[in-house]
Amino acid sequence: MAEDVASRVLEAIEVARNSGGSIRKGANEVTKSLERQTAKLVAFAADVSPKEIVMHLPLLAKEKGIPCVEVKSREELGAAAGLAVPTTAVAVIAEGDAKNLIKEIKEELGA
Repeated sequence: MAEDVASRVLEAIEVARNSGGSIRKGANEVTKSLERQTAKLVAFAADVSPKEIVMHLPLLAKEKGIPCVEVKSREELGAAAGLAVPTTAVAVIAEGDAKNLIKEIKEELGA
């Protein structure tokens, strides 16, 4: 189940990016969007080293009521965000055409 959610989150990031939505990349930008409550969905990579870089994201997202999902790798996350390089975290700010997909993910996670 977690694998399925992670793949749908990556798809949502890609759809949002390709349909005129807005995303933020990197742990600092994602943290700011969580604090400002502009994020609709947050994803962070499991293979980040040191873990401290992204450890606060799930806690902050839970506090703000924003769905947060761990994906397998920084490479997958970077590719979904349209980057040629890996990234630690991504936040979807404007959903674009991914609105329904993000809504489904939220419901599945109970956020």
